[in-house]
Amino acid sequence: MNFIDTAAVDISSGKGGKGHVSFRREKFVANGGPDGGNGGKGGNVIVRGDVQLATLLDFRYHRNYHAEDGNPGEKYNCTGRSGKDLVIKLPVGTVVHDTASGKILADIDADGKEIIIARGGRGGRGNAEFMTSINQAPRHFEPGEPAEELSIVLELKILADVGIVGFPNAGKSTLISVISAAKPKIADYPFTTLIPNLGMVRLADGKSYTVADIPGLIEGAHEGRGLGIQFLRHIERTRLLVFLIDGASEDIKKDYKVLCNELKKYSPDMLKKPQIVCISKIDTVLESDRKNWKRMKFAGASPMPISSATGDNIDTLKWQIWEVLQQGK
Repeated sequence: MNFIDTAAVDISSGKGGKGHVSFRREKFVANGGPDGGNGGKGGNVIVRGDVQLATLLDFRYHRNYHAEDGNPGEKYNCTGRSGKDLVIKLPVGTVVHDTASGKILADIDADGKEIIIARGGRGGRGNAEFMTSINQAPRHFEPGEPAEELSIVLELKILADVGIVGFPNAGKSTLISVISAAKPKIADYPFTTLIPNLGMVRLADGKSYTVADIPGLIEGAHEGRGLGIQFLRHIERTRLLVFLIDGASEDIKKDYKVLCNELKKYSPDMLKKPQIVCISKIDTVLESDRKNWKRMKFAGASPMPISSATGDNIDTLKWQIWEVLQQGK
């Protein structure tokens, strides 16, 4: 499946049906009396969250969406049928923006959540509505209200409790594969991960949380270098960041600073989230090199050495993540 997390589409609600002009046949009533009914209301455009969807791919091929127009009024004071609402199903985590103003029209953060983003036009009044003591046989009617037309941008931001960030090849995909049921592509070269991966971590007693592994950051990612900012949005909603730094790095502190700098330049709020800093692949590092790590401090805490290959400290990490998430509730 192709992972698409942005799309631009045009939508329009239904226009209201026009009012009807007609006269009934009734003895001693001028022109039979007006009995033109009102037009039906146009359909709304509604966006709804659907947990079964994971990409905006369909919106790259289908770009125009229209709700049904209201039907005209009819004789015998019958109101025209209202147009059917158009329901657009979106992946949970999608934000809907108005292209012109940039205003957020909807934030679909739950399965089944519905928001009207374009309202159908009201139906016009038929001539029966305009009868007065002075005008017993009105021929006036109203057209229906026009449709609302909008150009919108859909932006998918993965909903996860934890975001794993690090340089390419730091072991993010391997980590998510051992702590959850996710099966991301893993290989020993940069940018193996080309789409965000989402995994569910299950602990004892029914405890669980979701983890997102995003493509590796590089210096300048906030400006679009590497895979750029296209995936940074997917950790905006996370409650905790797990930094993964390769134990074989020549300068672990520098790597951490570069990662923090990229997150800060994308959004200063990123660094307000709780952090756990891990040094990965410790099975490939000499014991003498590990001693230096004990003196390091990141965000006020010592880094946690882990190995996804051998399982060292993996359970400890899983439970520490749980504890931090509970503290933040």
